[in-house]
Amino acid sequence: MYEYLKNNTFFAQAPGMMEEICEQELIELGAKNTKVAYRGIYFEADKSTLYKINYTSRLITRVLAPLKSFHCRSAKDIMEIASKIEWDKFFSVDQTFAITSSVNKSTINNSLYTSQVLKDGIADYFRDKLGKRPNVDTVNPNVRFNLFIEKDKAILNLDTSGESLHKRGYRLLAGEAPMQETLAAAIIRLSGWNGEKPLLDCMCGSGTIVCEALMHYCRIPAQFLRKNFGFFYLPDFEKELWEKIKSETDKLIRPLPKGIISGSDKSDIAIRVAKENLSRIPNSENVKLSIHPFEHINKFENGVLIINPPYGIRLGKRDEVENLYKDLGDFIKTKCKGTTAFIYTGEPTLRKYIGLKTSKRIPLVNGKLEGVLLQIDSYEGSRKAKYQTEKGSE
Repeated sequence: MYEYLKNNTFFAQAPGMMEEICEQELIELGAKNTKVAYRGIYFEADKSTLYKINYTSRLITRVLAPLKSFHCRSAKDIMEIASKIEWDKFFSVDQTFAITSSVNKSTINNSLYTSQVLKDGIADYFRDKLGKRPNVDTVNPNVRFNLFIEKDKAILNLDTSGESLHKRGYRLLAGEAPMQETLAAAIIRLSGWNGEKPLLDCMCGSGTIVCEALMHYCRIPAQFLRKNFGFFYLPDFEKELWEKIKSETDKLIRPLPKGIISGSDKSDIAIRVAKENLSRIPNSENVKLSIHPFEHINKFENGVLIINPPYGIRLGKRDEVENLYKDLGDFIKTKCKGTTAFIYTGEPTLRKYIGLKTSKRIPLVNGKLEGVLLQIDSYEGSRKAKYQTEKGSE
């Protein structure tokens, strides 16, 4: 019996510095006995919860189901364990597979070699049993396996997600230096935005933040557009249960009223890409997109501002970036009264050029960049209105 069947334990991979917030989301989705580890969370879940997590999680990147744990010091150990698994119970010889490996402080210290050995073991199994072997597809396989080796202890997993969960399917065109979808979703979650106030991204680029805001408000499952999941290939997969979970979740989708979400950018190309990406998501017709620099916005008051300004990748000169952040600070101070701004930058030293006090600084990773989310509260408008209201009621 495979290990995940014995104890219903899985491992969710998390983006860097997001383990705790990912754990919170997993618990909300029904996970039990969670335990935070490096770059992920161990948790227990029944089948319906496993399906729901893969379908709806906005923050995690993969969910691994452990098949076998074994002592591993050589290629022989990998081949031996491969010979004991009935691979045709997971996928057919006419389907494709891929293998990802990682090694740490082990006798075997080459992850590519590790993957190659396991691939040969799987191929030998099919060749011995059926006379032919399945093909490897590293881009879009039917099923993915993961082999993790640390200090000569190995865990062989099936990737129940398949392709990384940060890929939603709406972003066919990414634009320059795009923000990962999981990071955008995390920022929206950390902002506490729930649709009661308007949300604006005034440097929206290809639209990742507004797309994630739309899916968040409308309760659209993160993988609404996905057709293939790795859990389809688990030996105990129940198609009817999956269809029931998907149907119940999709019934919670609600429309987006006008005026809640808007985005703008000075680049007409970026806005064109953002419109293309939004068009693939249900209820996107009420997201307003405009072509103009943020300096041309007359005012944005009593709302939530979420932005990912350029920080050196999209702009070449340091002084240009510094001036941009100064202008952004002036914009928030003079035109965004009563608004809470959340600014993510991949270059934390740029914070000082905004010239405004930050109420929170949260470290977050975007790909390989270690950035920070800054929260700036512009209270003047809302505080003044609150004072006048309280005084008038005396």
